[in-house]
Amino acid sequence: MADQSRNIHKGGDRRLRPGRRTAIAVVGVIAVITLTACAGNEAPKHTFDVAPYVHKGHVVDCEAFKAQADAQAVLRADALDPNELDRDGDGIACPNLPKPKDKDPVHRDFMTDLDGAPITEPVKPLPT
Repeated sequence: MADQSRNIHKGGDRRLRPGRRTAIAVVGVIAVITLTACAGNEAPKHTFDVAPYVHKGHVVDCEAFKAQADAQAVLRADALDPNELDRDGDGIACPNLPKPKDKDPVHRDFMTDLDGAPITEPVKPLPT
């Protein structure tokens, strides 16, 4: 019987050694974990503290805000709009302010006058 330990294989043995298999598996697992953890990481949303501006009556105008999204956040928090940020009543506050912008209109379920101020008294029908 020939001594098997002295046989030299011609051509490279392309099978991975056990240590290499483990290393490749570990790298693959790390890649999957990293990609899963990073999935859904969008840019942080713009946040603005509306507390100083809502339910206090008319305290600011459009000029007080640095961005349109800030004014829109105040309008969204108080759709009665005592600050008159939505003068045309389209649900968009201070459209001429710079970015970031929030063009998602605020639903206002009440009537407004020509200046966008809410009409709180019922409209009387005209006599016929």
